[in-house]
Amino acid sequence: MPKPPFPCLEAGVGWHNQLIQYLVTGITTGAIYALVALGFTIIYNATEIINFAQGEFVMLGGMIAVTMLAGLGLPLWLAVILAIAATMLIGLAFERLAIRPVRKASVMNLIIITIGGSILLKGAAMLIWGKDDHPLSAFTPAPPLHVFSAVVTTQSLWVMAGTVLAVILLHVFYERTITGKALRACAFNPKAARLCGISVERMILFSFGLSATLGAFAGVLIAPITFTSYDVGTMLGLKGFCAAILGGLGSNPGAILGGLVIGVAESLSSGYVSSGYKDAVAFLILLLMLYFRPAGILGKRAEKV
Repeated sequence: MPKPPFPCLEAGVGWHNQLIQYLVTGITTGAIYALVALGFTIIYNATEIINFAQGEFVMLGGMIAVTMLAGLGLPLWLAVILAIAATMLIGLAFERLAIRPVRKASVMNLIIITIGGSILLKGAAMLIWGKDDHPLSAFTPAPPLHVFSAVVTTQSLWVMAGTVLAVILLHVFYERTITGKALRACAFNPKAARLCGISVERMILFSFGLSATLGAFAGVLIAPITFTSYDVGTMLGLKGFCAAILGGLGSNPGAILGGLVIGVAESLSSGYVSSGYKDAVAFLILLLMLYFRPAGILGKRAEKV
């Protein structure tokens, strides 16, 4: 379960000052949810399956970075890069070994396989790293900044900036590169893409690698704030899934919006209601969205025939 990234405010601070602090906290957490939701969206667009192992990619990014840093003594920047690269390879292997051999199975069966993969990865992580929390050094060790009445850690700025950078690079990739356009074509119409000479199987493999990369990136960004452990990916994965559904499954802008909405809603409920209800907020929002607008905020409504 992710820990609050900011300390509690001192007694006597006005509600408007608290609001700014809660918004900053919510945006930081929501940015991580947005990255996880983007991973769900990428794979869903390519395969129409929901990869419930996405949260474990987040966990692996953080845990491998800790091992590279503390265990091998590598510089932080190199540990982060190698952790993201290693997780990407695990994502590629997951598609190649678990998804591709049964790609003709029903979507439900493939989703169940991803759940099994999630359990396998979490179990393997527990055997390798144990059940303890593991810290990762902050990217920029510096005192917190005071923005208006809010206290902002430098790692929170890294989270926000990293998310913005990832979104920009993903947009450029889809709009300006041949591989990105091929991936969009496969998401829109796999049969037509195959007739145009695009290898759908290769694009699906690429989508798993890209999704794992985003998950690992989220893991290394959040690990210095919340620490990381073998089971941290479970709740982050579920929150990312809720964000993807809220924004509209299959919509990249929707995934970003959904993550930020859930992050801010969690922070406000934790501050003004009770921190005990923080984890329930995302699922309550999910239930309300499924009832009133199943397609999500930016999703397209299904047309009745």
